Amino acid sequence: MTSTFQAILIDLLEQMRVLEERIARTNQWITAFMKNSALCQKIQVIDGVGPIAATAMVAAVGDAKEFKNGIHLSAWLGLVQRQYSSCGKSRLQGLSKRGDTYLRTLLIHGARVVLGYAIGKADASSQ
Repeated sequence: MTSTFQAILIDLLEQMRVLEERIARTNQWITAFMKNSALCQKIQVIDGVGPIAATAMVAAVGDAKEFKNGIHLSAWLGLVQRQYSSCGKSRLQGLSKRGDTYLRTLLIHGARVVLGYAIGKADASSQ
């Protein structure tokens, strides 16, 4: 290994350490904010929703009472199926994917984790 290559690797390693420290600090800030926010604590009770998703939801949505019901919130997030109607027939297609992409991604990944744990379990919440 040449000295130039070693210097590059050492520099990259230092950059990774700095990034890991910044990520840890940011996670601490997010966790502290979540602990001080009653809305975040209510949202985090849902399986698959952690501190990052809870704070992102509060930041993006704010007061969910502005929505008529949960379906309207889901539609705003882009988590409902697209509807295609023609000649009196209505067909449902894939997710509309409108709204906040980052928040929708967090919620979908959280749901995937919950479903992964539920496979093969017989308790009421897994069913």
